[in-house]
Amino acid sequence: MKFKTLGCRLNTFETETIKSITEKLGSNNLTFVNTCSVTKEASKNSKKYVRQLKKSSPNSRVVVSGCDAHIEKEAYINMPEVDVVVGNDIKLNEVVWRDIVKSGRSGFFGNSNVKLKQEMTKILPNFTKRSRAYLEIQNGCDHSCTFCIIPQGRGFSKSVATDTILEKTSSLVEKGFKEIVLTGVDITSWGSDLTGNDKLGDLVIRILDEVPKLPRLRLSSLDVSEMDDNLLHIFKTNKRMMPHLHLSLQSGNNLILKRMKRRHSREQAIDLCRNLKAVRPELTFGADLIAGFPTESDTMFLDTIKLVDECDISWLHIFPYSGRPNTPASRMPQVNKHEISKRSKILRDLAQRKKVQHFAKQKERTLSVLMESEFKGRAEDFTEITTSTPLKTGEIYALKVYNYSADSLIAKD
Repeated sequence: MKFKTLGCRLNTFETETIKSITEKLGSNNLTFVNTCSVTKEASKNSKKYVRQLKKSSPNSRVVVSGCDAHIEKEAYINMPEVDVVVGNDIKLNEVVWRDIVKSGRSGFFGNSNVKLKQEMTKILPNFTKRSRAYLEIQNGCDHSCTFCIIPQGRGFSKSVATDTILEKTSSLVEKGFKEIVLTGVDITSWGSDLTGNDKLGDLVIRILDEVPKLPRLRLSSLDVSEMDDNLLHIFKTNKRMMPHLHLSLQSGNNLILKRMKRRHSREQAIDLCRNLKAVRPELTFGADLIAGFPTESDTMFLDTIKLVDECDISWLHIFPYSGRPNTPASRMPQVNKHEISKRSKILRDLAQRKKVQHFAKQKERTLSVLMESEFKGRAEDFTEITTSTPLKTGEIYALKVYNYSADSLIAKD
């Protein structure tokens, strides 16, 4: 069996879970691809990868799922390389996979022709080749950012029950994982569809209290406007909560944020970062930023550049804007492609400078590092570390930083 994940950490969690399900069923003739549709390029690459994969494994049954396959199911069904398309709505349902494996049936599997609801399997993902475990706590999104196609592929926000999350967290710790990353499409909306008034901060408190053997807890991308007081308090006070926040900022200009239909302002982002940094100086920030959103002028773009310094962001994830089908932003006046490329390069160059500036501050420090492979790991603040001697993957070491390159710190035991 072959498994390939394209796109986000949620896709990674789902692929690893599907791998566990199919291994339990005894399937050995499947090739599975979890596709991504977040940008036009991601969609194109998903289809390209499926075509290439069939050439390398001509005798395998190719099964595809993920946002691109869900949104463009007809395109994938009509690809001669594809045998089965599984909708996002039921992709973690064991009954569906039993049908796929045992029946050999082809075509589309989804709620339109399979009367099954999306049920979270109790099977744990393997993560056999990973040092940290991802855990889905939420899926889908209730918001309608004007550039985003993902709600078309994931639907409305759905929270995983607290007891299920706690049970899986404990099981992953028992398996030996020393870091767990809570992931989803919009994790700050966790709890909004559950009984009671619990928010993400309440969930994090329960995980840390009820799974005391978990050394490191990390969160995936967060919405600035939905960070609750308990969550902020945990980041400020609990050292097991990793000092790293990845923020879904997208722009530093308030008018562009409004046109994106984001729910935060640049001032809110700056205040949040300064407030947290003042209490926990070791905390680092990452951010998603879109270059060349429709109607963005040079002056508006300059606000985004300034925001990087004002929020002291160390890790930048740059998206050149690309219009996605049936999104409001695709119907707005577009920035020309040359300008988008130029602004993307400016942000990528800035990202490299910010990263190296952060590296320089870490020299001569001793950091707690979770090894991702024999020679590479991540510090608590998500800084990449390279070692000169092999260390055990999945273990945490105290490493002394003695130098840095353009891509990582260099440390020794």
